[in-house]
Amino acid sequence: MAKTWYPVIDYLTCVECGTCVAKCPHGVYDATKAPSPVVKNPEACVDHCHGCGNRCPVGAITYVGEDTDWTPPNGEPTAEEACCSCGCEAASEKKLVVEYLYLDLQTCDRCIGTDNVLDEVMLTLTPALQLAGYEVEYNKIEMETAKITEQYKFLSSPTIRVNGQDICQSVAENSCGCCSDISGTDVDCRVFEYNGENYEVPPKEMLAEAILQAVFGQAESGCSCSGYELPENLKNFFEGKTKKSGCSCGGDCC
Repeated sequence: MAKTWYPVIDYLTCVECGTCVAKCPHGVYDATKAPSPVVKNPEACVDHCHGCGNRCPVGAITYVGEDTDWTPPNGEPTAEEACCSCGCEAASEKKLVVEYLYLDLQTCDRCIGTDNVLDEVMLTLTPALQLAGYEVEYNKIEMETAKITEQYKFLSSPTIRVNGQDICQSVAENSCGCCSDISGTDVDCRVFEYNGENYEVPPKEMLAEAILQAVFGQAESGCSCSGYELPENLKNFFEGKTKKSGCSCGGDCC
């Protein structure tokens, strides 16, 4: 591992697609800040590894200690670019990051129920995926404020992502009494569509199938890193929550 070699992020160029965080197998980035690339463990970076830089779609990553005339390719790497001394490009394909993004785990039946089901599914799937050679990381991230919500380009609560991609192909919602009570305004939350039925709390079979499909399926996943705007539904939630709490901070502290 290197002490004089680590990535540096140009945040003015970065589009926060989360690719570098998801693809790094060395733990250099802070996964809890994903999709924003925050270098948490620079010492963990491997000397002359260009793995994350080769993957960055906008060329926002350079390296301290660079002396090889490497330049950011600004897109998917070629076969030669994908190779580095640590072999991380091959290893990174075996990294699996499952994220559970939610509005509330105190009173919202929908978020709490989905959280419990996902815990059961991950408890079952993780040993099998590890046996297959995958490094599995499971994070839960509360969308506490509008600012955090925008950072994660969050569309609907709750959301489950595998390596940065929503396991649902589209957003379907209906009225959520719990989140409406929290904010004092009408709020819609996600419903999960499975086998022709809608579920406010997804069945275990659906989550297991969707996660495995994301890992082993052949379908191409679209990038959700561009063109984001905070949905009006979530904007109403945070504004209502702020007014109900009597806070004057604009929703960034409560």
